[in-house]
Amino acid sequence: MVDYGSDPAWSDVVPIVQLDGGPNALAQIAYSDEYSEAMSYLRALMAANELSDRVLSLTENIIRINPAHYTVWLYRARVLLDQNRDLRSEIEWLNPIALKYLKNYQIWQHRQTIVDKLDDPTGEQEFIRTMLEKDTKNYHVWSYRHWLVKRFNLFNKGELEETERMLDEDIRNNSAWNHRWFVVFSQDDSVWKDPGIVNRETQFAKSKIQLAPQNESAWNYLRGILRNSGTPGSAIMGFVLQFAPIDEPEKIRSSHALDLLADIFRELGHIEDAERALDLLANIYDPIRENYWTYRKDKLVISVDS
Repeated sequence: MVDYGSDPAWSDVVPIVQLDGGPNALAQIAYSDEYSEAMSYLRALMAANELSDRVLSLTENIIRINPAHYTVWLYRARVLLDQNRDLRSEIEWLNPIALKYLKNYQIWQHRQTIVDKLDDPTGEQEFIRTMLEKDTKNYHVWSYRHWLVKRFNLFNKGELEETERMLDEDIRNNSAWNHRWFVVFSQDDSVWKDPGIVNRETQFAKSKIQLAPQNESAWNYLRGILRNSGTPGSAIMGFVLQFAPIDEPEKIRSSHALDLLADIFRELGHIEDAERALDLLANIYDPIRENYWTYRKDKLVISVDS
């Protein structure tokens, strides 16, 4: 704990105390004495527009107490950038903080600012892997990863292989599925005209469905490929029927296959078969969403009548 009031290095600073409605405030926040004192000194330094080593030291202490204070992170970044400080050292300081506070958004915003200024992603992919080993679906880490890949054009730098590794570990990791889509399909719309890539990703999704037929992420990935490539659902009807043999309802293994099958039947104009698939979903395989499947069935009738 630092006692700023008795430290000669801070004797020139007149702290600015935060006023939360006075002594009779309705809901005064119970800050610790250490935090209140540190923030009062930071307010004074910010008011004086000071950019110095002691500002960095002070923000480091405040972040240790409250790593979610966005303004503190912003001012720290300003000091670092305006004074051309060693940004590699900042990343080294930041790493253990990120590992300690896994769900903290401000840490990743700060990291993005620093790495963007460095203009060098060295070590970032490795650190991301370390973070995701702690929490494979950490939204802030995945968002940062998307930014990093796009900012430094890392699409072909092991990202695809990394999604394969993660899906081998957890086939239901929807974050990894989403990142794979981002890596493969977000660079250029012309990718949809490449039959090699479309077929590769189609087969990849199919292989994962074979392992876990009730995994919605893989089915959504496959649906996305069909929609964006302009491939009719009928092209994979044989595959879908493996998991939703509508003539043998007791052998159906996937409600998601049944859902897709209903769309394929509608696409082919086989309305009665589509209705049968939706009835199976409403009554047996997904009754919790009975109202939704009934709505879908009603829409079939409306579209035919119109």
